[in-house]
Parts: sequence; C-alpha cells; structure tokens
Amino acid sequence: MQGVFFRQSCARQARALGVHGWVMNRDDGCVEGRAGGDEAALATLREWLARGPPAARVEQVEWEACGDAIAEGFAVRR
Repeated sequence: MQGVFFRQSCARQARALGVHGWVMNRDDGCVEGRAGGDEAALATLREWLARGPPAARVEQVEWEACGDAIAEGFAVRR
C-alpha cells in the first residue's frame, strides 16, 4: 500500500532496531526492501511489517533470506 508513509515509517523502525538495508515502492503498488542485521532485530522488524504504520493496510508480507551484502544504514529508495 502506498501513500501512508509506509517507507519512511519502515526506515525509522529499521534504524531504531539497528537494521541495515533499503525500502522502495514498486509500480504495482507493493513495497519491496532488503534488510540485514541481528536476527532478533530482523524478527522484530518482520513483526512490524505485518502491521505497518497506523494508516496502513498490510495484506501480505513475503520474507526470504538472501546472501547479498547489505550496506550500512537504511535508505528509502525512490
């Protein structure tokens, strides 16, 4: 879902947890991202993603492990 500050809220949550990565809107209305960090922090972020910010309506979260290196920080991509 777009238009509810999902990306910015996600980045704020990830940074607070010490998670690195990025998030962006896709043309099909979905949000895509990559995240790396401590397993407990990633689990907490995954729980947050299932709810999202107050105005969001999250229908589905797909989560898969990837071996890609993740740069420091957490970015909102356009």
